[in-house]
Amino acid sequence: MAVFNSVEFHTFGSAVSIPFPLIVNVIISVGAFYVGQKLIPKMKTMFINANLSGIDMNKSSKPRIPEAFGVVTGCIFLISLFLFIPIPFVRDFSLNSQGEFPHNKFVEFIAAMLSICCMILLGFADDVLNLRWRDKLYLPTVASLPLLMVYYTNFNSTTIIMPRFVASFVGTSLNIGILYYIYMGMLAVFCTNAINILAGINGLEVCQSLVIAGSIIIFNLIEIFSGHCKEAYEFSLYIMFPYVGATLALWKYNRYPSQVFVGDTFNYLSGMTFAVVGILGHFSKTVLLFFIPQIINFLYSVPQLFRFIPCPRHRLPKYDPSTGLLNFSRTQFRTSELNILGKFCYYLFRHARIIKCEETEDGIVTCNNFTIINFAILFTGPIREDKLNNVLIIFQLVCSIFAFAIRYPLAHYFYETIN
Repeated sequence: MAVFNSVEFHTFGSAVSIPFPLIVNVIISVGAFYVGQKLIPKMKTMFINANLSGIDMNKSSKPRIPEAFGVVTGCIFLISLFLFIPIPFVRDFSLNSQGEFPHNKFVEFIAAMLSICCMILLGFADDVLNLRWRDKLYLPTVASLPLLMVYYTNFNSTTIIMPRFVASFVGTSLNIGILYYIYMGMLAVFCTNAINILAGINGLEVCQSLVIAGSIIIFNLIEIFSGHCKEAYEFSLYIMFPYVGATLALWKYNRYPSQVFVGDTFNYLSGMTFAVVGILGHFSKTVLLFFIPQIINFLYSVPQLFRFIPCPRHRLPKYDPSTGLLNFSRTQFRTSELNILGKFCYYLFRHARIIKCEETEDGIVTCNNFTIINFAILFTGPIREDKLNNVLIIFQLVCSIFAFAIRYPLAHYFYETIN
C-alpha cells in the first residue's frame, strides 16, 4: 500500500516539506469550522428549550442567550480528532521497516483525547449543576491522571534545566522527581481555571483562547523548521489545528453582541487542551509564558479567590443603561472584619494604587473587584463592551510577543541550553 510521507512546496526558490498527515489535519480543521458554523445557530433553540440559557447583563434589553455552547464546540473538536486517528498511525506503521505499530504515539493521542473528553464532561456538569469552587480545583487534577501516566510510561523525564546563576551551585540540570508530576498536575488545574476567571464580557474567553492557541501553533512551527524534536511539535499541531477550527466557528457567534454563551465547558476544554499539548509535547514551561495575562489576573484576584477580601458571586463589570457603557464593579467590606491576610492584601493593593477605594467614616470600604477586566476600566474609564474586549485582547497579543522574546532572545542569557 502506497502511503504519502510528505508533500513539497516550492516557494522563492526553496522547497518546504510538509508532512502529509498535517495536510489532512488542516483539511479536517477547516471542515470542523464549517460544521460548527452551520450547527451552532441550529441548536440555539434546543438549548433555550432545555433551560440552558442566561441573561446578558451588559445589554439594556437583557436578552436571554443560550448557554454552555462549549459542549457543541467540544464535540466537534473531539469528532475531528477521532476522524484523524488513522492518518498518522497507519502511515507510521506502513513506513516502519520492522512492521511495528507506533504504540507509544497512539497511546499518547488516546490519552490526550481522554483527558479532553473528561474536561468537556466536567465542564458541562458545572454548567448544569453549578459545582462548588473546590470541585473546580480537584476535578482537573483527576482528569490529568491519564496524561501523567502516559508521560510516566513513555518518558518519565523529571529533569529540569537550571539557570546560569544557580548552575554553579546545583549543576546545569536537576532531577526533581515526583515534584515534576505535581507541577504538571497543577498546570492542568491552572490552565482550566485561569481562562474561567478571566471572563464576563462577550467574546473574551474565546478570543484569549484563540490568541494562546495561535501562539502555540507559531511556536511549534518555529521549532519544527528549526529541526527541534519534530515529532513532539507535530503531535501538538495535530491537536491545535482542529481546536482552532472548531473554536473559530464558536467565536463567530460569541463575539459582541453574543448570540451564544460558551459556558464553563469551553473554558475547561480550552485549558485542558493547552495543558495536554504542553505536557505531552514537552514544552509545558513555554505554554505558561503564553498565559501571562491569566497569571497576572490570578495574582491580582488572589485576595478574593481565597476569600481574604469579600468576593461576590459575579465580578463582571457593571452596565450603565443610561450610557450603554461598562463601569468597574465593586465590593464592600469593613477593614475591622478582615483577617490579617485580608488587611495585608488591602493595604498592599491600596498603597500600590492598583485598586480604587472609597472609605466612609464608620470604616466601610468600597473598592473595585480584583480582576484585570475591572482594572482596565480604571484606566480607560467607562467603555463599551466590544472596545473593552479589544483592549484586553491587544494586551494578550502584546504579552504573547513578550513571551516569544523571553523564549528566544532573552532565554540564551539565562540558560546554557533550552528545552
